[in-house]
Amino acid sequence: MLPAIHIKRTIDFNKGFRSLLEVLKLVAVSEYHNLEHKLKTFSRLQSGLGEFFACIDTKKIDHPFLNASDKPTAVVAITSDAGLLGGINMQVVSRAVGLVRELNGYLVIVGERGVNYAQDSGLPFAHFGGIVDSRRYAQACEVRDFLTQKVMAGEFGGLKVVYPRAHSFVVHRVEVETFIPFTLPESAEPQKAAATKKDKDKEIIFESTPSQMIEYLAYIIFGQRLFEIFGYSRVCEQAARYLHLEESCSKISEMNKKLLLQYFRRRHEIIDSNMRELFSARSIYAK
Repeated sequence: MLPAIHIKRTIDFNKGFRSLLEVLKLVAVSEYHNLEHKLKTFSRLQSGLGEFFACIDTKKIDHPFLNASDKPTAVVAITSDAGLLGGINMQVVSRAVGLVRELNGYLVIVGERGVNYAQDSGLPFAHFGGIVDSRRYAQACEVRDFLTQKVMAGEFGGLKVVYPRAHSFVVHRVEVETFIPFTLPESAEPQKAAATKKDKDKEIIFESTPSQMIEYLAYIIFGQRLFEIFGYSRVCEQAARYLHLEESCSKISEMNKKLLLQYFRRRHEIIDSNMRELFSARSIYAK
């Protein structure tokens, strides 16, 4: 059994460590709200696309971005390089690896920490560096260019992205989004139906072919969407960190409760032992 002094030192250390974790929790809360405030979505682009796609019948266009082929599907896993996130990176990679095996696809990892989990799976993969806020758009374009070139070259037949997203400060989950085959934004469908009914008799003249326009717009949308997903991932980092730190604080509190019981039990044993020794010594001295 540990001496009482060692138990007391452990309790004091745990109290100091828990105070440090409380500070890190406040930092995570601050960063979460800061990143969430900076997060930008492109709603105006979605409405503009709805008006454009209303003029084109995509069902008649044969393009690799619109029609998935029998080639391997690229599955992109967005992971974080930050620490104290619990198992969020492992969840993302596990989901991505499951899709790769199900679809007979190819794994692409974004983030250095995800590489360690991907290596354990034994699957071949390509990887990119972790997300940096100051270079987020450039990184999104880099990943977008790599993937679209592979699709146009016929090496990939589909494209899915697996990423973590925080739906609130305490609720986050791993989501899967399909990029290829490319589908119309949800906001574009009602606009397309209305425009088709209104302008069905009008003839539209295109300077470029519909296939070329679809390729260019899908290329732009992929970059914009990856940029948004990278932002969602960074926000989710802070939410996951807060939950992990909160769980660690709870475990430390439970540990200290048990240690306090051991400490007081040990102190009582020492006091009882001293009282017995004093009583025995006094009895011997009296005799």
